[in-house]
Amino acid sequence: MRSPAAWVRGIRHPDAFHGDGIASGFFEGWYIKLISADRSQRWAVIPGVFKGLDAADGATDEAFVQVLDGLTGRSWYHRFDASEFAASDRSFDVRVGSNRFGPDGVDLDLPQLRGRIDFTTPLEPWPVTLREPGIMGWYAMVPFLECFHGIVSFGHGLAGEVEVEGERATFDGGRGYIEKDWGQAFPAGYVWLASNHIDAVRGDGADASLIASVAIIPWLGRAFRGSIIGLRHSGRLHRWTTYNRSREGRLEITDTHVRWSMTGPDGTLDLDAERVRGGLLHAPLRTAMHRRVEETLDAKVELRHTARDGTVLLEGVADCAGLEVFGDTARLLALRA
Repeated sequence: MRSPAAWVRGIRHPDAFHGDGIASGFFEGWYIKLISADRSQRWAVIPGVFKGLDAADGATDEAFVQVLDGLTGRSWYHRFDASEFAASDRSFDVRVGSNRFGPDGVDLDLPQLRGRIDFTTPLEPWPVTLREPGIMGWYAMVPFLECFHGIVSFGHGLAGEVEVEGERATFDGGRGYIEKDWGQAFPAGYVWLASNHIDAVRGDGADASLIASVAIIPWLGRAFRGSIIGLRHSGRLHRWTTYNRSREGRLEITDTHVRWSMTGPDGTLDLDAERVRGGLLHAPLRTAMHRRVEETLDAKVELRHTARDGTVLLEGVADCAGLEVFGDTARLLALRA
């Protein structure tokens, strides 16, 4: 069981490890996106750990590193003994076997990726304040939530040459992104998308980054539809979230698109994401890691951010976008936002 001090420390450091003192029924993973300057290399590497509920039922602890080739949709799940996992509870510093992930870069020793990629600019996390401890807002302080989320870096520069399936590839001038999840299990239904490659037709998209998620949130025996969107551009983070009382204008999920509109203190954001078939990744249920989530790094998202006075602040296409649509989306749409 986690101590009160460890719980408070976890709220203050969403980028760090939250599993110390938890013996079972817990997962934590860091989603690390690596995109080359010409966008020809698009990889997601996901180190993490899963602590099963009961070894007698066949659920055992394991560490892992997942790999997704964002262009082809191929994916791999590399399982490690739990003893090969180590992570700091005060900062982003993770080791799985001979693979190391930290604020300065990543060391990769995997069949698909081998070598060192440096982060050439500082990580840019979602700000942590007393009022808003990260992307979760005040929900980060609710201990019984099923799943927690953190943004380790909206974007940072990359450099280095690595072996990509035995061939040398350069990531010099590339761009990275890091987020994470931890808790008991992923939501029963959700949509998630993220991109920090925004090609703008209006406004400044040079350093823009988008993260958006809507999910079924269990709450005191019931459930609601919870939304979190962060769009960073022009030197500012704009937010549309359940906790800042932003309101949903539209949410449509079809076989080909996700169309979503939110209005709040920062104006209106319209998103139109094209669904592209991706690779299958393992995701945590309460008893095991199951191969069930289809994800791509090849989606495109049309976006428009309009100020409250009607001025279009940013409009364009988010490229190299990660996109997941999973689970009971009919229930997700039926729930009250």
